[in-house]
This record gives sequence, C-alpha cells and structure tokens, in this order.
Amino acid sequence: MYTAPDGEQYFIIDGHIHYWDASKENQRNRHGEEFVNCFHDYQKGLSPAEYIWDDEKFRKYSRETMLDDLFVEGYDDMAIFQPTYLKDFYYEGFNTTEKNDVIRSEFPERFILNGSFDPRDGEAALDYIDHLVEDYKIDGMKLYTAEWKGESRGWSLSDDWAYRCLAHCSKRGIKNVHIHKGPTILPLDRDAFDVKDVDHVATDFPELNFIIEHVGLPRLDDFCWIATQEPNVYGGLAVAMPFVHARPKYFGRIMSELLFWLDEDRILFGSDYAIWHPKWLVEKFVDFQIPDDMAEDTGVTLTPDIKRKILGENAARLYGIDIEAKKKALENDEFARAEVA
Repeated sequence: MYTAPDGEQYFIIDGHIHYWDASKENQRNRHGEEFVNCFHDYQKGLSPAEYIWDDEKFRKYSRETMLDDLFVEGYDDMAIFQPTYLKDFYYEGFNTTEKNDVIRSEFPERFILNGSFDPRDGEAALDYIDHLVEDYKIDGMKLYTAEWKGESRGWSLSDDWAYRCLAHCSKRGIKNVHIHKGPTILPLDRDAFDVKDVDHVATDFPELNFIIEHVGLPRLDDFCWIATQEPNVYGGLAVAMPFVHARPKYFGRIMSELLFWLDEDRILFGSDYAIWHPKWLVEKFVDFQIPDDMAEDTGVTLTPDIKRKILGENAARLYGIDIEAKKKALENDEFARAEVA
C-alpha cells in the first residue's frame, strides 16, 4: 500500500513487469545487445538520475533486486509478469513465462503470471497455449507482434492463425490479452507495432479484454479513437508513466486524452520494470494533476478515486482480485515485515 502525504491510500497492482536476462552469455547475436541497449536508453532518458543503473546490472539484475524494488522499496502490492520471448535474439529467451513462473511459484499472492503465443507456429501455438494453461495456470496473455521469427519480422492480430489462437484462448478461459502497441525497440520494426489491427480483434472477440500496452504511443490518437468505440479495449500506461517526470506537460496530454476518450475504468498502471522503478512512478503520479488548460479543454481531472482505479482497482477487477481479502493475505508476509523494519 502507498500512503500519500495527504493520507490517501492506494493499493498498487503493477500491470507490467519483467524478469529478463540480456547478459552477454545469453545474447544469440548483435540484436540482443541492440535490444537491451535501447531499453537502457529509455531508462537513462526518462528516469531521475538516482534510478539509472549501470550496463551490467541492467542486462541481468538479481531476483533479490527485483523483489526489493517492487515490494519493499517500491509500493507494489502485486505485479503482473508480462513475457517477451525474443528467442531469435537470446538463447534462453529474454523474459519467458517459464522463468517468471519460478518466482511466481514462490510468491503466488504477490504475482500474476501471463503467458504468450506466436501464431506463426501454427498448430504448435495452440498446443503451447494448452501447455501454459494446464501446466503453468497462466492468468492472461502478452503478445508482441513485432517479434522476429526467422525471415518474418512481425505479424498482425488479424492474421488467420492469430484469430485461431485468440479463439483458443477464449475456449481455455483466458480473457485478458495484453498487446505491445507502443514505441519500437531496436532492431524491431515500428510498423509492426501499429494499433490498426486492434479494432479487428476487439470487434470479433467481445468476450476478451484487450489491454493495449503503452497506449499505442506514439499513436495515441489512433488508439483513443479505437478504444472509444470498442468497450473491451483498455490502456496500459507502461512507457507513458515516466513522462510524469521527464515531460509532465506531455504526460498531462496523455492522461487528459485517455480520460476524455475512454474512462477511468479502462486505464491500468504499469511500471515496465526494470526499465523504471515503481517507487518514483507511484509518488509522482499520485502528486500529479492535469494542467488547467488541458483540464479545461477536456473537462477531466485526476481525483484520488480515479488514481486508485488506475493504480490497482481496474486490474483487480479484470483479474478477479478481492482487494480487501488480498490486503489481509499480504499484511504479514516477508515483504510487509521488511517495509515495517
């Protein structure tokens, strides 16, 4: 729980975290180094100076570092593992469901585990979905449409096999589908993250919730126009969040547009850890107010109740989490005791 200086309390569900290995030993080729360096450049460019890591730590941080940053020094009460496999760039993958599950299994009250699929695998993708559901008890999916695979440099949500995979997810009870639709990362192709295919699947799979990570940036307007007509489309704030520090007026524009076109029930907080640390993101977001000229234009403000929804309540609703029951389950675990100490 985060208690703000004014006494308001916030239950935090961090909707977008990773536990990656981009070490030299795991890099399959130069693209592995390019990818992690691009991530690191985002951290350097948008973080407060005291939260910038050195190259070695950024490539591969420890389990203990992550747990402390999220739940002791940081204010996260829960966090959602969002995998990014990238096995064309990394021998063991960059950030896989299987690796994330090792930690989720240790702390099942703290973590939500999501899986992934690649429709270019055809029938094998359907089998892999079954494997993740049956053997890992995943709670949702995270899709990365710009991921390279052999000669292919991306895929579309509207592809035939993507539709088959989404239908299979629905059949297997997976309702929450997170999709990276935001800034590109070297060497991936920018257009493969375009939001234009979102409305196809949102219309055709009304029973699924599509959480568009990074709210389509730099295509915010396109995302908003799609989300306003598709009630099962949500916005994940990972990547948008650090602008609350680096460019607060730009962040104000992002939030005012999202609240105008969507509503406060369809926006989810995400730190994108380990690119950014949830501690300063939460503090600065809770302190933030939309500039007067933007609020006048859109007619929206950020009240404590709206911030509570964004920081945790919306994700709790999507993932069936009873916040009051969860507070009791967490109140005396090792992280809560460490906070008190």
